[in-house]
Amino acid sequence: MTTASPAVPARRGATLGWLRRLGTPKIIVIVAVAGLIGYLALVPLYYLIWGTFFDAGGFTLGGFARAYGDSRVGDMIGNSLWFAVGSAVLSLCVGTALAYLNVRTDVPFKGLFFAASIIPLIIPGILYTIAWIFLASPDIGLLNKVIEPIFGPGFFDIFTVWGMVWVEGLHLSPIVFLLMVAAFRSMDPSLEESALMSGASRWQVFRRITAPLTRPAIVAAVLIMVVRSLESFEVPALLGLQNGIYVFTSRIYFVLRSYPPDLAAAGALAVGLLVLALIGVAISNFVGRSGKTYQTVTGKGFRPRPMELGKWRPVMGGVIVVYFFFTVVGPLLVLLYTSLLKFYQAPSAAAFASMSLDNYRQLFNISDAMTALKNSLVLGLGSATLVMTLMAVGAWIVVRSRIPGRQLVDHFSFVPLVIPGLVLGLALSFVYLRSPVPIYGTIFILLIAYVTRYMPYGMRYAVTSMHQISAELEESAQVSGASWWQTFRRVLLPLLSPGLLAGWIYILVVSFRELSSSILLYSPGNEVLSILIFEQYENGQFTVLAALGVVMVLTLAVLVVIAYKLGAKVGLRQD
Repeated sequence: MTTASPAVPARRGATLGWLRRLGTPKIIVIVAVAGLIGYLALVPLYYLIWGTFFDAGGFTLGGFARAYGDSRVGDMIGNSLWFAVGSAVLSLCVGTALAYLNVRTDVPFKGLFFAASIIPLIIPGILYTIAWIFLASPDIGLLNKVIEPIFGPGFFDIFTVWGMVWVEGLHLSPIVFLLMVAAFRSMDPSLEESALMSGASRWQVFRRITAPLTRPAIVAAVLIMVVRSLESFEVPALLGLQNGIYVFTSRIYFVLRSYPPDLAAAGALAVGLLVLALIGVAISNFVGRSGKTYQTVTGKGFRPRPMELGKWRPVMGGVIVVYFFFTVVGPLLVLLYTSLLKFYQAPSAAAFASMSLDNYRQLFNISDAMTALKNSLVLGLGSATLVMTLMAVGAWIVVRSRIPGRQLVDHFSFVPLVIPGLVLGLALSFVYLRSPVPIYGTIFILLIAYVTRYMPYGMRYAVTSMHQISAELEESAQVSGASWWQTFRRVLLPLLSPGLLAGWIYILVVSFRELSSSILLYSPGNEVLSILIFEQYENGQFTVLAALGVVMVLTLAVLVVIAYKLGAKVGLRQD
């Protein structure tokens, strides 16, 4: 009779103990979240590349031949680069000038800066573009009607590359303003003051001292704006297609809307756009590494002192008012004006006499409008909640855990940052058209698109908040007998709540107004507000569209105000 070796029960016991540790809530949650982040980030990209380079016969470059074999492809690439670079330069010039005036000078009307930087971020890009069509269209533009007696009809033409650059650049300038305000506030102004005392003019000081010292921020802002412009869909679709001006995004949309749709050719265009975006991000990261060379804030304290503009003060004040009108007041007023008309017409006594709320009443009779509003709310609230829930655990993995390869979770969460929205929509089409799970054509595919698209922003908010919380609090809870899940739920989450709520608000706003990743994925009955506005524009329903736009902006404003009020009550207080 043989007896079992004592080592066998020991190995069996070790195996059971290892399995029990794997089955703990901590391991289950961590593995599930890390796996989901990796799936959302990598699977669509894999299917996009596979569907572009492979077909039933194996490896092929046929999609590239069809996409880039067109004789007009050179014009498309040129238009894309011209549109992206022009919009970036315009937004940089406007945003940097306004930031400099706000931080470094005694310019009047500083209260308008906040509104001019925040309100355009709330206005969806499609509404901003349509508002400028109402203002500067050669046929129906209000600005053209005003100056027609002097310059003749159609002086302004928004349906050109220049018009596209103007609209996109103005819409992006508030983002540059916010970036450059931070850069100017963190720069020691004593260098500029010394130069002024040495007899240099303000222009010389800005060109030879201020601009070089803020070069990393300026280059980063330019490259971010270039990438944002490359992935822009609303402006090229509404302003460019009318005159046959194609860029990458509008060409992808056109190829997929043709019959039969050529997925491989669209994928080839998407890969080209993705490569351009990756090059921009790589250059931005390379430039950011040299930031230490330009540090001027050290251990020595400094106190910024605004420069006096003197006789230029009222002139700069006028510039601020004009900018505020063109970026905020004008677009909103023209939308409100159009929404009150029976049909679109230039302002006149008859037009004002015919104003009514009929378009708003009509919205209640359009079933698609109420459905789109409900879908936008559901997707906005759902995507914001899912992203911040996932990223709260993801941030713990990256910052707190000692799991080998934990930085991969951080890297994977940032993959969607370099994937333009339209490309992401196409990639998800590749995934779920072939999936046995019936998700394509439902609202759930839109939810997946939004969660994937805004993961990077949620991770930044969560990681930043996690870094601010000492690990001693978790250690104290665990010493007191609390499990990991209890510690995470009852200690970390309450402390993380201000940062998580800030991220939740941001993702709610951008999800509510999202168009580019939705345009290829929606189906009848699953429209969101931005899609419905796009369809109304294509159908020429300008007055109803304007009323829907006003409702959309007001809804967003109410959501932001409510979230801001709630956020003011969240977090630790010190009495």
